[in-house]
Amino acid sequence: MSKIHRKLLVAIVFLGSLQMGPALAQSLTEAEPLPKTFASSVSSVSTVVADKTETLINNAMQLIGVRYRWGGNTPQSGLDCSGFVRYVFNDTFGFLLPRKSSQMSKVGLQIRKDELQPGDLVFFNTMRHAFSHVGIYVGDNKFIHAPSKGKSIRVDDMTKVYWEKRYNGARRLENTGGFDVMSEEQRQQLLIDFQERLDRTGRL
Repeated sequence: MSKIHRKLLVAIVFLGSLQMGPALAQSLTEAEPLPKTFASSVSSVSTVVADKTETLINNAMQLIGVRYRWGGNTPQSGLDCSGFVRYVFNDTFGFLLPRKSSQMSKVGLQIRKDELQPGDLVFFNTMRHAFSHVGIYVGDNKFIHAPSKGKSIRVDDMTKVYWEKRYNGARRLENTGGFDVMSEEQRQQLLIDFQERLDRTGRL
């Protein structure tokens, strides 16, 4: 099992145990037309995305705790939801996604909820208009995102009522298959191992 796999599961188990309540997520302003250059850029790097999904998730996890800042573009200044996603994808793959979550909802391949794989973008209606919030799916019905003012980047559970009611859909930025991070057996064993450690020591 890779070091990245362990980091991912540590974050999921630990943050899930905190049972954080729902937060009012925010994004930027209303939808704007998506420039054609974004679509062609995403298409040209689709195979790279599949190869680097583990790195993507690891890079996203490294930003846990960075404060939310509306319109923020860097970890140093703070990040909002779309700024966070954009920063992680640029840092991992070297290409820029659109700045707004509503624009991001138009790139890549639309997928069903039951098809979600780590690395997919997940969207929510948190400001009374569709696709006003975005995060990165990390597996086990969890996603990592920058929630709202006064909060910091964290992992939340998509099965919580707040997020389930506001779910808008998902997009995958690749065209040839899914993102396999680990087998189901490996994932379950890691979850058991980390939970036992939490029960025994009270920390990870």
